[in-house]
Amino acid sequence: MSSVRSVSDAAAAPGQGPGADLWEACLQRLAQEMPPQQVTTWLKPLAAQVAADGSRVTLTVANRFKLDWVRAQYAGRISAALQELAGQPVALELVLAPREAPASPAGRASAARTALPLRGESALPPLAESPAPEPAPAEHRTRLNPALTFATLVEGSANRMARAAAMHVAASPGQLYNPLFIYGGVGLGKTHLVHAIGNQLLAERPEAKVLYVHAEQFVSDVVKSYQRKTFDAFKQRYHNLDLLLIDDVQFFANKDRTQEEFFNAFEALLAKKSHIVMTSDTYPKGLTDIHERLVSRFDSGLTVAIEPPELEMRVAILISKAQAEGAAMPEDVAFFVAKNVRSNVRELEGALRKILAYARFNQREVSIAVAREALKDLLSIQNRQISVENIQKTVADFYKIKVADMYSKKRPAAIARPRQIAMYLAKELTQKSLPEIGELFGGRDHTTVLHAVRKIAAERQVDSELNQQLHVLEQTLKG
Repeated sequence: MSSVRSVSDAAAAPGQGPGADLWEACLQRLAQEMPPQQVTTWLKPLAAQVAADGSRVTLTVANRFKLDWVRAQYAGRISAALQELAGQPVALELVLAPREAPASPAGRASAARTALPLRGESALPPLAESPAPEPAPAEHRTRLNPALTFATLVEGSANRMARAAAMHVAASPGQLYNPLFIYGGVGLGKTHLVHAIGNQLLAERPEAKVLYVHAEQFVSDVVKSYQRKTFDAFKQRYHNLDLLLIDDVQFFANKDRTQEEFFNAFEALLAKKSHIVMTSDTYPKGLTDIHERLVSRFDSGLTVAIEPPELEMRVAILISKAQAEGAAMPEDVAFFVAKNVRSNVRELEGALRKILAYARFNQREVSIAVAREALKDLLSIQNRQISVENIQKTVADFYKIKVADMYSKKRPAAIARPRQIAMYLAKELTQKSLPEIGELFGGRDHTTVLHAVRKIAAERQVDSELNQQLHVLEQTLKG
């Protein structure tokens, strides 16, 4: 895992040595796997210090925004490439470049003594009666990724309702659907959607005050405001926005002070008719260890789900992402990958990168054979783990019925419903045809299976409890 520290902490970092070529080799490797523009924009400007034995690489980043972006988007790839090239574990650190007017040594020492690491709210000191003077407010930063727009978001039935609501919010903030609560599993495009809202609003109203923040960053800001007694600055930042976009609010669980401050910010923003958009991995009433008054606020606007993308949408995503990478993705290859990578957009992107890198490295055209070779580990894991029999057992355990009921002729709702769900999952998670699935469910006709698949798919769109149950089953089956 990469760590982050100030550049003053890195003063003792080793200088350039024989291992310095490691970073150049890493850049060349990443340039083969990523769009040239990304490498040029984000990675080449980084100043690198490499330990003589190649065991540590320290990258200096110009500012906090770029540091957060590099850490979130590229640190994992950088670490993997460094380790592969060095043939040994490589510690990766990201550090901030020194400011133009650095503080005196005494000032830095004082800052080091008072700095509070983000380790949860238990580290918060008691609230002081007399707050320290507030620092001058920093220039407003949106933290938006300009590449994440509605134009670059592939639309399908899985995200159509959420996308339509998001576009309405971007066009008329502060009116309907406030707050907008978007939920769904990992890697389905929730973050893309909230960035798209912010980018669209700024395109139409450049003067608008927009902020995107991850819930963990909000927790960190609360911690800092309590520790440094900078409450006025905190309120200035969060209570005067036109649009607040906050990701993964489930991270507020068990953090009472954070929930209190978010409730205050929530009320202040609604009072001034500003808009709030939130994402979570579950619907509001499914959140645990969140105060009831917050849950009721979350559920007071519009709640929409983003589902795992259907086959046609997965194909469109692959072709679109390949074009963005400057590569061609034949339609038959896209269908092959889409049939085998079903869970989320992030895994689709990962599979695409593997295929493109494998094709470039071996100087071969992208084809089904190349895709099969590039994804052989993924395909073998899927084939080993997910079978109709495994689905039947998992669903039976979940709904507390006997596995034998899956292929029996019994028809009571307590059995028929889980059986239909198992048929739906068998169609979604395996390569079996409808007749093959019907055979494994007690010799049922393929039309019975088709009816079950369509019924559960339709109900999933409107029944949040069923959707959550299916999400749990899918994650269980995928390991």
